[in-house]
Amino acid sequence: MNLDELLGEYQDLERRLADPAVHSDQAQARTLGRRYAELTPIVQTYRELEQVGEDLETAQELSGEDPAFAAEAEELAGRQTALREKLQRLLIPRDPSDDKDVILEIKAGEGGEESALFAGDLLRMYLRYAERVGWKTEILDGQQSDLGGYKDVTVAVKSKGSQEGVWSRLKYEGGVHRVQRVPVTESQGRIHTSAAGVLVTPEAEEVDVQIDPNDLRIDVFRSSGPGGQSVNTTDSAVRITHLPTGVVVSCQNEKSQLQNKEQALRILRSRLLAIAQEEADAAAAAERKSQVRTVDRSERVRTYNFPENRISDHRVGYKAYNLDQVMDGDLNAVIQALVDADTAEKLAAHA
Repeated sequence: MNLDELLGEYQDLERRLADPAVHSDQAQARTLGRRYAELTPIVQTYRELEQVGEDLETAQELSGEDPAFAAEAEELAGRQTALREKLQRLLIPRDPSDDKDVILEIKAGEGGEESALFAGDLLRMYLRYAERVGWKTEILDGQQSDLGGYKDVTVAVKSKGSQEGVWSRLKYEGGVHRVQRVPVTESQGRIHTSAAGVLVTPEAEEVDVQIDPNDLRIDVFRSSGPGGQSVNTTDSAVRITHLPTGVVVSCQNEKSQLQNKEQALRILRSRLLAIAQEEADAAAAAERKSQVRTVDRSERVRTYNFPENRISDHRVGYKAYNLDQVMDGDLNAVIQALVDADTAEKLAAHA
């Protein structure tokens, strides 16, 4: 959609939102209100750019008569350039999931117990980051290892109200996270390399993904703890298989079978939404080919080097020597580097 079409849509939204009849349907009013809020910064920036352009033209005409207008013209030219760049950024096609909450999954990879401990460290990092930015977290399911790490863990991360959507920041975290350090299990003091996989998907509402109950196979079993021992005397753990796609989700954290089923369905909906979005992305592959984001666990995205206190993101060449702070949840600079790179690539694609 070009700028003229957006301006026309904005005027139409203003007219419709001024009609009291529209507000009798609250769901429609909210949808129109959200779109109006999305377009407002674009329209305001465009109008400001138009005004600055007119003022610049006037100042340039008068600069020959009064030197003061020449200085004003120079200042206005700088503002015009900045506003053009701002408008260009605002016109970048927006990820429709940016306002969504997320389901974040961490799985231990190669490296045995050390990988499970690292998965636990990553979980703590994300929980602390969420705490710093004011998000709410809820562990949906997890299987702990013998030494207190996690073989796998799934957590829901939710924004509280009007803050920036969780997906807009955490969507860059998917992939293989590699750690280099001396494991607690290493008696010789040698540095080992292991890894954990992270998968981030937007949390789907029931209206986003319709699941036919006939497409599900639901199995129940007893929950197991570290080492595989049973931690429950009833078959409360639930495994759901979505037959058309082969996606399998299991949950065992809750004490009741019904609660575990509900948690598993939440995760399943989010995975199915992610599959649908990936299929849509593939259809527009030429446009999105260069994007930074990935949810492919086969791609190594980041290295955590403890001996050097170094964090490196391989997708954008980011490197810093504050790994201790990052592991304590200070992730903003790392994520912002990815956001900036993604924005730059989108700008280049639409130049």
